[in-house]
Amino acid sequence: MDKQKHLDIIQGVINRMANCSFLIKGWTITITAAIFGLAAKDADIRYVIIAYMVIPFFWLLDAFYLSKERQYRALYDEVRIKDENDIDFLMDTSNYDIGRCTWWNSFFSKTLNIFYIPLFGVVLIIMFVFKTI
Repeated sequence: MDKQKHLDIIQGVINRMANCSFLIKGWTITITAAIFGLAAKDADIRYVIIAYMVIPFFWLLDAFYLSKERQYRALYDEVRIKDENDIDFLMDTSNYDIGRCTWWNSFFSKTLNIFYIPLFGVVLIIMFVFKTI
């Protein structure tokens, strides 16, 4: 019973981290689109340059949440194989800040690269479109 409760608690944390990551991606798109709207309205390319500052900020924040999610997944796997009598409800993930669970490795993960690198490409293309107009 304790083991299942501990796993449920860890799963709740994993779900919250994944939800935060999803919301960050939504805010990235929303703010980038708003910046493009301002740039088009005022015909000023300087607004597009602001997007180059906003996107890395959200990318770093998203990598933080992904690294924390990975750490809690590692904790989940450890608790899953523990004996029922060894359950202590410990939620410390500092032992898992290695390998693919680090912030740096999360920053360069496939899941984030698939989202943020094309976004940088779109910003670059739009910047050149504004420059030619």
